[in-house]
Parts: sequence; structure tokens; C-alpha cells
Amino acid sequence: MRSMSEPAPRKLAGIGAIVALIVFWAAFVASLAPLVGKWPVLVQAPYYLVMGVAWVIPLKPLIRWAQTGSFRSHPQD
Repeated sequence: MRSMSEPAPRKLAGIGAIVALIVFWAAFVASLAPLVGKWPVLVQAPYYLVMGVAWVIPLKPLIRWAQTGSFRSHPQD
């Protein structure tokens, strides 16, 4: 039996996936920087705002999976 202080392997995998998602997203946005850098500043600002928040969208199902083992929420009876 696992002690209360030892995290489940699924939680460790979830943490690894979250870190990988952040690294991938940051590399993706940075790879577009030469193109985006040519845009006017008033267009760059909303772009970076959206891109800075968009990586959060896949986190909810990923965190749910790490906690429960399922990507979908189960309806309440």
C-alpha cells in the first residue's frame, strides 16, 4: 500500500506532461517571434496576450486525468 506522502505514478506523469506542454508551447511561440516581431506593436500585444493564456486550455482535462484517471468529467447523478 502506498503511503499518503508518496504521489501516485499518474500524478507524476501528469506533472511531466504539464511541464512538457509548457516547454512545447513556449518553443512554439518563440519560433514565431521573428514573424510576429515585424507586426505593429498594437497587433503584437493582443497576440502575445492570447498566446500567453491559450496554453491553459488543455490543462483542465490533463489535471483531471492526473487526479482521477479519466479525461472526461463524470456527470453528477
